[in-house]
Amino acid sequence: MKLRLFLTGHSGFLGKNFINSFKNEYNFNFYLKNSEICIKEDVVVHLAGKAHDLKNALNPDEYYRVNTELTRKIFDAFLTSNAEVFITISSIKAVADVSNSILTEEQIPNPISHYGKSKLFAEQYILSKIIPEGKRIYILRPCMIHGIGNKGNLNLLYKFVSLGIPWPLGSFENKRSFCSVDNLMFLIKELIERKDIPSGIYNVADDEVLSTNDLIRISSESLFKKPIIFNLSPAFIKLLAKVGDLFFLPLTTDRLHKLTETCVVDNSKIKSAIKKPFPTSARDGLFKTFQSFKKIQ
Repeated sequence: MKLRLFLTGHSGFLGKNFINSFKNEYNFNFYLKNSEICIKEDVVVHLAGKAHDLKNALNPDEYYRVNTELTRKIFDAFLTSNAEVFITISSIKAVADVSNSILTEEQIPNPISHYGKSKLFAEQYILSKIIPEGKRIYILRPCMIHGIGNKGNLNLLYKFVSLGIPWPLGSFENKRSFCSVDNLMFLIKELIERKDIPSGIYNVADDEVLSTNDLIRISSESLFKKPIIFNLSPAFIKLLAKVGDLFFLPLTTDRLHKLTETCVVDNSKIKSAIKKPFPTSARDGLFKTFQSFKKIQ
């Protein structure tokens, strides 16, 4: 008999990937926006959320309404239901927006953005509750998720390469952790079906750490092109980004920061808990992501 899942965020990037991955394995009941929350299923997978707004056009209240308040309502309904498993997607941004150290689950959270704060408040609410015996709770903190249907800065990098535009940020040295959506789906399935994985907060990241220059190389490979990377002066690039702020150009100060920031996430806790390797490497997952952009351009 198939497990019954109460799923939020079914129309989003993660929700679509989850349904495509497990439509033949689970029976779904979808949460509909503003509908009454009544959970009669075995498992709750809470994927709905307001993503970080790259254009900074979103009212900050929206982050708290969706990421914090909706999570509270879903979790309260879970506590009074017969469901045994609750899985929610938080974010590594709930810990820090910027960090020069490797991020672990033990680090004291100090987010600056409304996005990060809204995710942290949801986490804190969940952790403040007494969990009834027999229930398992998982808070997942993925870093930048990539996969088919991905939007944002990865698409911007792809456009640079596909148009033959030289990448001008080669002089910026950074290290980034990424999270393949395939690995995230694999992990959620493990959490649903295994009772030996302890409840708690888990960082989620691919095993490899890559630079933005590595992304340009992988994107070029997906297009069968030779990467063109220029090492222009960082000071000059920062000046161009400030001009972009004024004239709404593709390269802005905020986007430059996101493209060149260092963010390394430790995934050892979840790897130790599941005692299995992730199925997809960062390079393979990103190659697949970049190839998917080709089909929608």
